[in-house]
Amino acid sequence: MAPPPAFLGRLNSIENAYRRSGRGNTSRWFSQFVVLMRRSLRERRHEAFDPLRVFQVTAAAVLAGLMWWRSEFVDVQDRLGLLFFVTIFWGVFPSFNSVFVFPQERAIFLKERASGMYSLSSYFMARMVGDMPMELILPTLFLTLTYWMTRLRPELGAYLLTLLVILGYVLVSQGLGLALGAVIMDAKKASTIVTVTMLAFLLTGGFYVHKVPYCLAWIKYISTTFYCYRLLIHIQYGDGQGISSTLGCRGGSNTRNARCMFVEQDMAGQIRPAISICMLLLMFFGYRALAYLALRRVKVAC
Repeated sequence: MAPPPAFLGRLNSIENAYRRSGRGNTSRWFSQFVVLMRRSLRERRHEAFDPLRVFQVTAAAVLAGLMWWRSEFVDVQDRLGLLFFVTIFWGVFPSFNSVFVFPQERAIFLKERASGMYSLSSYFMARMVGDMPMELILPTLFLTLTYWMTRLRPELGAYLLTLLVILGYVLVSQGLGLALGAVIMDAKKASTIVTVTMLAFLLTGGFYVHKVPYCLAWIKYISTTFYCYRLLIHIQYGDGQGISSTLGCRGGSNTRNARCMFVEQDMAGQIRPAISICMLLLMFFGYRALAYLALRRVKVAC
């Protein structure tokens, strides 16, 4: 799809105005950024709020809410299953959608860059900033429905912390998809790679298998799923001391029952929240830096 004439005219008028006035590159870059971001917002709002996509997210939220309807604090296995389901959904959904962004825009991107319409940095930053608000609305809707239907920790602070973690995780997962799409620049190949990557992250995320084989254990430390899941558990149960005492898991006959084993394996002695936050922040910036560097290597015909 060719860029609309109005968009081309707007960029050309900006370029001519700055050439006549002799104003600096910074102002020119900022104006390019503003025009490109407006275009991104106009295009993305239709895609982000496509009725089928909204229905998909809403249906998943309601289904999860009904499956875990008003779950009890002491039902550790069920609640951890819910937290991991949320982690799965908001790891796969944004990464799979974003992996197509750069491969699908490649033809237009190359044509516009070849004509010198804008710099790569202004295009990339406009895309990142323009996408963020669109990416965060549906996760907020999903979590709001699911959180209160399932009666997770019924405190406003806990809800807001959970929402913050999920929104951050969505942006990290989106960054993973953007990076793979920019590196591979082929929609079918990139979608295959992101599927395999997310599968590896989910399997080593800490819910399905606790004793991961030594040769695969390293994957969990680069897994977005692992760090998000650990943070969600910490928000709901802390370090596990409270739920452990409630269930009578310390020094009693219940130490080997299923609930106590979940507390011991999933909560006690796990990675600290500060480390999980730092790793997710590192991935947030790292994936986007990788995407930018990959776009720089795309050859533009003169």
